Amino acid sequence: MLVLQLRRYLQIFIGCLLSGAAVNIFLIPAQLLSSGMSGIAIIIYYLFGLPIGIQLIIYNLPIVYLAYRVFGKLYAIDTIIGMALFSVCIDATSFLGTYTLTDNRMLGSVFGGVVSGIGFGIIFRADSNTGGLDVVGAVIKKFYSFDVGTAIFAINFVVIFIGMIMFNVNTGLFTLICTYVSAEITNKVVAGFNRKKSIMIISPRAEQIAPLIMQYLKRGVTFFRGEGAFTRQPKNVMFVVVSLTQVGKIKSIVHALDPTAFMIIADASEVTGRGFTMKNVIPQEIIAQQKEYDDKLY
Repeated sequence: MLVLQLRRYLQIFIGCLLSGAAVNIFLIPAQLLSSGMSGIAIIIYYLFGLPIGIQLIIYNLPIVYLAYRVFGKLYAIDTIIGMALFSVCIDATSFLGTYTLTDNRMLGSVFGGVVSGIGFGIIFRADSNTGGLDVVGAVIKKFYSFDVGTAIFAINFVVIFIGMIMFNVNTGLFTLICTYVSAEITNKVVAGFNRKKSIMIISPRAEQIAPLIMQYLKRGVTFFRGEGAFTRQPKNVMFVVVSLTQVGKIKSIVHALDPTAFMIIADASEVTGRGFTMKNVIPQEIIAQQKEYDDKLY
């Protein structure tokens, strides 16, 4: 248990370090802003030179209290840890701003979004947060049934709009690009890069198709019992999850046995279990049955 907790806090620290470094390496040299509390802190930094990390600690004090009152002690502790680490990492990596990797604002906004998105994704995968608007959005959703994403986007837009007024339109537009890229990368990291394809197949020849999938692709198949709404005829619905490179093989098998089969292919992520995160085992009796079927077929 202790090891798992230490690993989780290490994960949060790495995420905070990446996100903090992204601010100093890409955003500050390009005179860009950020979303949320960080955006406000960066605006004040540009105007008065106050350290961003210290500002974030001050701004988050009422938010931490709000988190404690609304969500309880454990949530507040997680918020404090994430907020403190992120604030410290931003100020600790401020020296990186002296190393100009690029003087192109577009590259700064894109790669700033990529690196910060990876960092925030790692933090969220550890079931933590860095305070700020994440907590505010959660509170709004709890009491007003308002979508969290919409609430955070609205507040972020206000921050960016203020930046446009105080600086220039280009700064705001490049910041929007950075925010969008960061959000997309964050979602990818949270959902996982281990992308698979989930496939549903409806065919009267399901009993012949399933063994071929199990034998040649080494993937398990699950049957659902369905019924046609128009014909009221019972149907076997097959469900299988495969890698991207195996989709073509599935199509070939299905088309060879039933060209009229109905097939749906959808994206899947974070697939766990036998055959993916555990060793796959195809029962020997299934393989024997399929060999017998192949002998009769050919």
